[in-house]
Amino acid sequence: MKSKKTLFRFAGAISLALMSYDGVSAADSVERDVVIYGSSPAAISAAVQAGRMGKSAVVVSPETRIGGLTTGGLGQTDIGNKSAFGGIAFEFYKDVAKWYAESAHWTRQTPEQYKPGGQTAGTMGTDSMWTFEPSAALAILEGWEKRDKLDIRRGEWLDRTHGVVKKDGRIVSIKTLSGNVYRGKVFIDATYEGDLMAAAGVSYTVGREANSVYGETISGIQFREAKAHQLKWHVSAYREEGNPESGLLPGVEPRNPAEKDGDGDKRVQAYNFRMCLTDDPENRIPFKKPANYDELEYELLFRNFAKGENAVPWINSKMPNRKTDTNNNRGFSTDFIGRNYEWPEASYERRAEIFRAHLDYQRGLMWTLANHPRVPEKIRAEVSRWGTCKDEFLDGPGDGWQSQLYVREARRMVGDYVMTEHECRGDRKAPRPVAMGAYTMDSHHVRRVVTARGNVQNEGDVQDRGRYSAWGPDAAKRAKGGRMKPYGIDYGAICPKRGECENLLVPVCLSASHMAFGSIRMEPVFFALGQAAGTAASMASANGAAVQDVPYAELRARLLADGQVISLEKSASAPIPAPREMAF
Repeated sequence: MKSKKTLFRFAGAISLALMSYDGVSAADSVERDVVIYGSSPAAISAAVQAGRMGKSAVVVSPETRIGGLTTGGLGQTDIGNKSAFGGIAFEFYKDVAKWYAESAHWTRQTPEQYKPGGQTAGTMGTDSMWTFEPSAALAILEGWEKRDKLDIRRGEWLDRTHGVVKKDGRIVSIKTLSGNVYRGKVFIDATYEGDLMAAAGVSYTVGREANSVYGETISGIQFREAKAHQLKWHVSAYREEGNPESGLLPGVEPRNPAEKDGDGDKRVQAYNFRMCLTDDPENRIPFKKPANYDELEYELLFRNFAKGENAVPWINSKMPNRKTDTNNNRGFSTDFIGRNYEWPEASYERRAEIFRAHLDYQRGLMWTLANHPRVPEKIRAEVSRWGTCKDEFLDGPGDGWQSQLYVREARRMVGDYVMTEHECRGDRKAPRPVAMGAYTMDSHHVRRVVTARGNVQNEGDVQDRGRYSAWGPDAAKRAKGGRMKPYGIDYGAICPKRGECENLLVPVCLSASHMAFGSIRMEPVFFALGQAAGTAASMASANGAAVQDVPYAELRARLLADGQVISLEKSASAPIPAPREMAF
């Protein structure tokens, strides 16, 4: 009699993909030059690049929906200076522009009616487009899958306990929970969590380093820097206002009086869902009250309004076809602060529970903002105009919600080279750049604590632009309107320490401090780092070299020949033909 084992997990670190295998069925054994584990943009770009270099590759995708956050709601592309991107990353955003150049793809408004705002203002009608619907991003990447004949095995979850076989410092194979085995010459961990990296015994860290570790100034615990996204003054932390004996409200932690700014800890910045909403009545699903709704979870929200908050607590960025990318904003919003600490190292089953808690919280928040009598009437009137989309996330948990949680940060490798605040600020240059970062050093809040006076304070938010490239001629404009100056990301940051693993590359959970990762952790960067990893993996697989020994001059030449931007200095960005002996 056949036995069945099932495991549910929600995509992007937990997917609705049902993983099942039949205990009688024979498992597959797949062998490729490059084995890529993950579903993120880095996984796709690495596979595309390996194929273009004549190497066989397989994407072992835990989620059934490919593309990670890029197809999971993050349509308001966070990046800053877009000239820092070329190659496959820029190819994606050019394909977005081509998608919306077709009139058939404007179903709920005309191109003339759509005007992107914020950091993407003015990008409409150019050769690239940086705002898009989740369904459009998915269609584009699935188009790449067909165009490049990518081998993507969906719903394949790594057996994190017994699934990695190593010999002589190299991964020989990985096994998934279905029993399938994937053998390769080089492996790439392109997950948001670093599950393959961890299972392979590579050094990593979780949380925030102390400033003293890398000589930084804004890593670790941050109260002084955490000025944005705060609650109003005198919002009580206790279940009964002003009464410590009643206990703390949900999500509020006591503060250790011995801790100070710059100390390290193991907490991670908050997660949420990048909601795709619409105000089109024909396409809108009204916000629904979850069955297990707990009003106490939103008591801080009510008290914050009572203390004078008068704005809708979101960033509602416009996307095509009367849709949005809606993100966290202000002191109490979509970030489920302090409820994700276990995620990086949690089992699949525990991650599924954490995912469900985040989903219930955010569903309940949106219903509360639209309906609860303790929310100001003008806020209710505005939020109730919106809802999730009938035509998005049909593969998700239902009612227009996605299966991709925004895992902003999880494990981070401690590798051959560690990116820090110093590279982001331009105080130190990466000697072997393979891609560029260009965004503010950005951490969302990490926790809520009770102050000595019994009030609530959010802790951990840092938004530091480092050095600026000016939008205006004077210092005042530069400080207010400047953007982070792009900087190179070193090849060593995607390589494990020498001796730990010779055939693994890690382009997402790369080697960086908490605050450097806060700048690097953007989807265009992951596209670019995936291309870099795919290039290096193809080179290493050709001659059996350790990834740490891939000749940088040849790697650089190939990246530039394929359009990758590794510097904005003209001499370093000019394409260099690949040497003739590079037959990869």
